[in-house]
Parts: sequence; structure tokens; C-alpha cells
Amino acid sequence: MAVEAIQPVRPARVRGAGLGLRRALLEPLAAAPESLERLGFFEVAPENWMHLGGRLGRTFREYTEAHPFVCHGLSLDIGGPRPLDTAFLSDLRRFLDTHDIEDYTEHLSACGDEKGHLYDLMPIPFTEEAVRHVARRVLQVQEAIGRRMALENVSYYTPVGARMSELEFIRAVLSEADCDLLLDVNNIYVNSINHGYDPVGFLDGLPLERVRYIHIAGHEEEAPDLRVDTHGQPVCGDVWDLLEATYERIGPVPTLLERDFNFPALEVLLEETDRIRALQVNAAGKRASLQAHG
Repeated sequence: MAVEAIQPVRPARVRGAGLGLRRALLEPLAAAPESLERLGFFEVAPENWMHLGGRLGRTFREYTEAHPFVCHGLSLDIGGPRPLDTAFLSDLRRFLDTHDIEDYTEHLSACGDEKGHLYDLMPIPFTEEAVRHVARRVLQVQEAIGRRMALENVSYYTPVGARMSELEFIRAVLSEADCDLLLDVNNIYVNSINHGYDPVGFLDGLPLERVRYIHIAGHEEEAPDLRVDTHGQPVCGDVWDLLEATYERIGPVPTLLERDFNFPALEVLLEETDRIRALQVNAAGKRASLQAHG
């Protein structure tokens, strides 16, 4: 069945298929420099790199001077109750400016309470009050860092004080804050199993014109009705299918393979990014053919 083609309003400045740059990958990448030609961009969590000096700091600088980067944060706590950390935002802007990184994203979640940081991504209530709270904080962040940000749809395992559906909540936050969407395809699939909804229907309900770029990843199957978002396994077939369905709707937007631990050989990861790129080429060809034939 044909679907309506949607053009993202503000696609990321990067292109193609990307990979999260982890310290565990630095040595394999250095040993196979030709592999870099198969990657369109890298993503990092700024918290893991912004205060590094010495050899690692120099290595990171060499990477950002040679390759496009995006940043995906871990500790902003956009949905939490504490005031935003203005010192962190100042450091973040300096880091983004220094490395000429335009695209900054964070999780639509909380990672702290009134007492401090919880070192995890916690669900926030699907309520109108939370919508307004997050939207105010997004505007504050964007002013502080001098960039329009994007929020990621997150995996969660139990709703907390929900008065709206997950889809209604995401739509409301993005509209109220007028920010963009980091579309995590794996999280849609994980949540669809855990909470019993149709992933394609959920995808179609999102404001896809706001997609900045895409995440895909692997997860653990704990039970037929339970998936855990771990980023420690290969991408499964159903998630690949959902990525292809996404490209049918918005074209071959930049897509990042997340792998946080349990790293296989570099070539195995590159086979997954090659598959992303192949799907992107196929989607671009289909879109061009449709345009040519009116």
C-alpha cells in the first residue's frame, strides 16, 4: 500500500548511516582506517567527551575535524523536577561550538529527582502538566546552547500517572516546545510489544515532518511480551522492517546504529551500517521514481 511521502522540515546536517563512537571502538577503527569510508557520521554523548584532555581528548578532536558528528545527551534531565543545570549547559555549548556540532538531541525522560541524579532514564508522566514543564525547559535549553534541539521517543516499561497516551504525549510536547524529533525506531518496536500496540500505526501517528534523524538498535527478548532496550544485540528483523517503513514515509534520512556494549568485531557493526545505507539507497530510488512518474 502506498503511503504519503513526508519531507522532514529540518533534517540533520549529517548524511547517510552513522555509528555511535565509543572508546571501545577507537582501537578497531584505528586498525582499519578504510572502514571510515563506510560511515557517514558519528554520534557521541557529550557528557562522555566534553571534559577529556590528554591523548583521548586529542584523538576526539582529530575525529571531529575529519568527520561529521551529532550529539545525543544523557544527563540533561529534561523531564525532571530539578532546575536545569546552567553550568552544564554552558559547558555543552562550548563543546558543541568547539567541535562544530550542530545537532543536539536528548531523551524525552527524566534522570533525576529533587535530591540528585539517578543515572538512569526514567519515564515521566503523560500529563498536560508534564507537557508544559518539558516545553518550558526545551526553550531554556535552546536559548542556552544556541541551537534547536530534538527529543527522542524513549522506551519505558510502565506508565507513570498517565492521563494521555504515549503518542498523544509525544505529539503534545513537540508541538508545545516547537522542537524536533529524534525518531528511535527500536524504541517504537520495544514499546509496541511491551504495551500492546501496532508499531506502524504508532509511526504514522507521529509528526514525521519533525524528524531530525533516526536511531536503530538491538534489544533483549526476555519473554514473548517483554523486550528490554539494551543496545547490546544486533538489530532484529522486525526493526529493520520498521526502518524500511519509515523510509517509505520520510525518505532516507540520516540513521544512527546504537551499540553500547557487547561489541562484536568492527566488520559486523559495519555490515549493519551497510544495511542501513542499502535501505537508504533503495528508498531514495523509489522516491525518485515516484516523483518522475508524477
